[in-house]
Amino acid sequence: MSRPGESWPRDLLGERAHRSSDRTGLIDVDTDRSWTYAELDAIVDGIANSLTKIGVEPGDTVATVLDSRPMAVGLLFATIRTGATLAPLNVELDQGTQADQIDQLDPTLVCCEDATEAAAVSCFDGQVSSLDEPSRDGVDRFGIQSFSTRNTDAASAGDSPGLDTDDVALVVFTSGTTGPPKGVTLTPSNLYSSAAASATRLGVTPRDGWLSPLSTYHVGGIAPFVRATLYGTTGVLQRGFDPERTAAALGRTDVSCVSLVPTMLTRLLDHGWRPDEDLRFVLLGGGPIPESLLERCREESVPVCPTYGASETASQVATATPRTAFDAPGTVGRELSRVTVSVLADGAPCEPGETGQLVVEGPVVSPGYLDEHAGSTALSGGRFEIGDLGYRDADGRLWVVGRADDVIVTGGENVRPTAVEAALTRHSGVFDAAVVGVPDQEWGERVVALVVPGETEPSADDVRSSLRGTVPEYALPKSIRFTESLPRTPSGTVDRASVREYFE
Repeated sequence: MSRPGESWPRDLLGERAHRSSDRTGLIDVDTDRSWTYAELDAIVDGIANSLTKIGVEPGDTVATVLDSRPMAVGLLFATIRTGATLAPLNVELDQGTQADQIDQLDPTLVCCEDATEAAAVSCFDGQVSSLDEPSRDGVDRFGIQSFSTRNTDAASAGDSPGLDTDDVALVVFTSGTTGPPKGVTLTPSNLYSSAAASATRLGVTPRDGWLSPLSTYHVGGIAPFVRATLYGTTGVLQRGFDPERTAAALGRTDVSCVSLVPTMLTRLLDHGWRPDEDLRFVLLGGGPIPESLLERCREESVPVCPTYGASETASQVATATPRTAFDAPGTVGRELSRVTVSVLADGAPCEPGETGQLVVEGPVVSPGYLDEHAGSTALSGGRFEIGDLGYRDADGRLWVVGRADDVIVTGGENVRPTAVEAALTRHSGVFDAAVVGVPDQEWGERVVALVVPGETEPSADDVRSSLRGTVPEYALPKSIRFTESLPRTPSGTVDRASVREYFE
């Protein structure tokens, strides 16, 4: 939704290819292949023509069951060009969940690869067909193997009207940390507004190459390639995170920015990676960032930018600069340009330091969910009640204290898990922790903690004793267990439902 006088191109990639044809638009670090914007534009045109031939029409939905690969980027711009909607599905989901999401989408086409073809076909009542003459239309250069489609009658190829900037370009499913995954609809205007807002906080240089090892079926993994295309810089794709390979990719001279989640950055530092002078920033999101990790970043001169956002806001909402992150550990900084974050208690604005519900407004906010009845009151009219609690300090910086529905009520007292987790990770023997409430006949809920130990595993009593005087007595975990790693959703956030199951 653009403001008066503002307009976005209907075909962002076509516009970029016209203006910056010889500039490198995309790099696949796993194959060390690269494409200029002119080459990328030609390949996307071939994909768009193939989609039209196979029966995709404006308004149709193309679902994908693909790992991160250049084809995922190509399909995004090809569906925008043909006037269709792209819906990338999480390849790690069980087939029952995939089938349910495909039913919700009712796609004309499901695109898969050899490794995911059997799963896609089992979830979709259709036939499998191959693209005709892939070497001519360039699709094979992105490594696509097969398509599954209900309609195998080829339609005539031709010019397509493309999407209006307020049509639905993308459907991404939430990670499901607070219930069944919901399909979030995003328009080109949402995506381009988000990319423009990001640039006002992080800046852009002509030599920027933005590395992303994040999955392209999440908005955080798609956004860097939209940003690069809007800016005329380079999107650098890695087909999944690996400490050794990602460290090598960060050492390339054509990489100056990277998107990571906290676990990835921790593993990189543990592997021995240290930033070189060409790295402008690490955009770090996807969940709370332990203070111990921020301290490591300070010590190792990692230019970390903690960020906060959601699928419903096309990625970033607020982002801190490295200076802000080190001066005020735990803050996510201030809102991005043209994004408003309100802190409300019973509908009224909160004073600085007062905790309330976070509400986001602006052109980055999704027009709604795929299922219009899923959380419709929380997401409507360019306004999103994000479901998190937070506050703004006297300097205007935003702090997120956790999900509203994660609050543990024990003996009539409210406990915020993130506050206890932060206190736990200050213990030298605690690497990571997740705190949840489980049913208790006496207390209603009791506080429990699942802890990942550091190099030396402490005792539960030692960990609990270290919390005394730091958190209230009622917030002390009544049970502490140790594990090698915390259960996480595919987007990297702690899977609190699995933690509860562990204790129950």
